[in-house]
Amino acid sequence: MRLAVIGIMVMSLLLLLFIVFRKRIGFGWLTAFGTHLVLAALGLYLVNFSGLIPEVYIPLNPTTIGTVMVLGLPGVALLYSLKISLIG
Repeated sequence: MRLAVIGIMVMSLLLLLFIVFRKRIGFGWLTAFGTHLVLAALGLYLVNFSGLIPEVYIPLNPTTIGTVMVLGLPGVALLYSLKISLIG
């Protein structure tokens, strides 16, 4: 089973590299991805420690940062509402 998972990961990596070099996309997307990642983490950090939303702590982990990367500021509102509705 472990060998199958490693094989799938290697194959997907090779296909991704093939697409990047074949279509001449370059690595500009990596800069945009890194910028979004840093801004999402910074946004969650500011919400947690600025006191804008009192008594709520949204943890910094790959899931929450990914949500904020994709959804932006509404992602923070989504995480806040999930925190309130699930924990109380």
